[in-house]
Amino acid sequence: MSNRIPPQSGAAFVVKKGEYLKVTDPSGEQVSDMVCFNQHDKKEWLSSGKTLDYCNTLLITKGHSLYSNRSNIMFDIVEDTNGRNDFLLAPCSPETFKIIYGTTDYHPSCFENLHTNLEKYGITPDEIPTAFNIFMNVQFAPDGTLSVDPPLSKAGDYVVLKAEMDLVVGLTACSAEQSNNYSFKPIEYEVLDNF
Repeated sequence: MSNRIPPQSGAAFVVKKGEYLKVTDPSGEQVSDMVCFNQHDKKEWLSSGKTLDYCNTLLITKGHSLYSNRSNIMFDIVEDTNGRNDFLLAPCSPETFKIIYGTTDYHPSCFENLHTNLEKYGITPDEIPTAFNIFMNVQFAPDGTLSVDPPLSKAGDYVVLKAEMDLVVGLTACSAEQSNNYSFKPIEYEVLDNF
């Protein structure tokens, strides 16, 4: 049975070794930020740098693994119907909206949604790493400039990840306007025994 993360919110849950996490974009053009931690040692966490090193690509998709800061595989990506994800940009935060977009009023953020949901597992805000941004479409200009373009995901696109250790996972329905083509939508997820 699918679980639904409402727009601009998040969830945290456990995925055991050998289980599959399916993350679905039910409406299209909606990013989901994902972080994870070793359930038995929270000092082992998902690492963008290690993953990009070992996969030797900026475009992480089906057939790639997501590595921890200790170089252990946390997830294997076994399916990706969209094929475009980001592992460069940090979860949007209150500071993101202030520094990049000049927002002075309160704005929901993935960083807040991750750390408030992960708090029950003993994870603090300072322990939130760079997220694996599922469905996020970051483009790279020849001069190195980054741009966040509308997601390419269509309604029903999904990513399936197989856990290679017991994990605590944080997942969001991203709160940044630019990441989601200026429309906030839900994200769905399932933890499956088989895929």
